Amino acid sequence: MGKTMVPKRLFFTKGVGKHKERLTSFELALRDAGIAAQNLVRVSSIFPPQAKMVPRKEGLKYLHPGEVVFAVVAENTSREPHRLIASSIGVAIPSDKNMYGYLSEHHSFGETEDQAGDYAEELAAEMLATTLNVDFDPDKSWDEKKEIYRISNKIVRTANVTQSAVGDKRGLWTTTIAAAILIFE
Repeated sequence: MGKTMVPKRLFFTKGVGKHKERLTSFELALRDAGIAAQNLVRVSSIFPPQAKMVPRKEGLKYLHPGEVVFAVVAENTSREPHRLIASSIGVAIPSDKNMYGYLSEHHSFGETEDQAGDYAEELAAEMLATTLNVDFDPDKSWDEKKEIYRISNKIVRTANVTQSAVGDKRGLWTTTIAAAILIFE
């Protein structure tokens, strides 16, 4: 089984749902993300070696209703009116395609989409940098660290997908989801 269980592709998706029932709010967020018809199995945060990132539209074509799908998922929910929530997946990909990279999950309250996304991206990059022995100061700003990673030539790309939402003013459950969907075909 070993090698066949290494995903060949992955895509990022996100969604938001609002409903009087918490579970239905989550279901609506999954629908918005295009992954409600799958049985999601949450996995930890490794970007597979030699995996190719594909656009959401292309990735969704590989999924089938009822299929068991492995995913790195960030989720947040609130029913507090006007509460800012966010869910984010960050990614850091090494320049050596035979090496694994990192995905990170971040769920927050009170952060903008940009703040949450940058934080998730920074988390993934720091995990990869420590694996690759890239020397950096953890107290430096994200922009300064990005420059160090770029100069090292060991990290080729960082990115994030983030969904934020403001809690429904009537107190409905509001759920955000961000996910990296792993594809084996």
